[in-house]
Amino acid sequence: MLGTGAQAAGHFDVDDASTLDPGQCQYETWWGRTGVEPVTGFHFGPACRVGPVELGLNLDRTAVAGVHGVTGGPQLKWNFYGQAPDAPFSAAVSMGAVFDLKHGGRAGGQFVVPLTWRPFDSLQVHANLGADWANGTGARTARMGAALEWALNDTVSLIAERNRASNVWTSRIGGRFSLTPLISVDLSTSRTGPQGVRGFVVGLNHEFSWK
Repeated sequence: MLGTGAQAAGHFDVDDASTLDPGQCQYETWWGRTGVEPVTGFHFGPACRVGPVELGLNLDRTAVAGVHGVTGGPQLKWNFYGQAPDAPFSAAVSMGAVFDLKHGGRAGGQFVVPLTWRPFDSLQVHANLGADWANGTGARTARMGAALEWALNDTVSLIAERNRASNVWTSRIGGRFSLTPLISVDLSTSRTGPQGVRGFVVGLNHEFSWK
C-alpha cells in the first residue's frame, strides 16, 4: 500500500487500484447512518494478500424501522498493471459475491475495474467502471465513479468522490486520519439521489503482517 497518503476503499464507494503488499493483512470496519428513517449500517471486512491477489470477506448488517438484514461474501482483487508503489498509473480488477444470510442465501455480486493515476506524490485520481447484480433477482446495473485524493501531509488526506450504483448517484467528501502508519480513521458525509438524502460514516482501518 502507498505510504504517501490515504487510499480510497475503506467505506468510500470508489476503489483504488492498489492491493496489500505480500505478507500483509488488514481489516476495515465502519458504521454509517443515512436518510430520515434512518437506515443504519455496520461493516466488517478482513483481507489478506495471498500470492498475486488480495482475498477478502465482507460482512454487512443493516437496520431500518426495526428490520435487520445481514449480507456477506468473498471478494478478490488483482492488480494487473502498475504494481510499484510509485507507478504513475495502475489498474486492477475486483470481483465479489454477496449472499443474503437471513433469507435463504440469495446471491448477488459485483465486478469493478479500478484505475488510479498519480500526477503528483500527494495527489491521486481514481476511476471505477463495472456492474452490480442484485441479490435474488440477479438484475444488473452499471457502476461507475471517480474520486480525487489529496494527501495534505503524512497523516491527513482528503477524499472527494462521485459514484453511481443501483441507478443512483452519490456525492461524498471526507478524510482519512492516520493514527499510526498502519492504523487510520475515516470520516465522511454524503448526499444521495435527486432528493439529496444525507448520510455520514465513521470507519477504522488497520493493516498488519501475517508472516
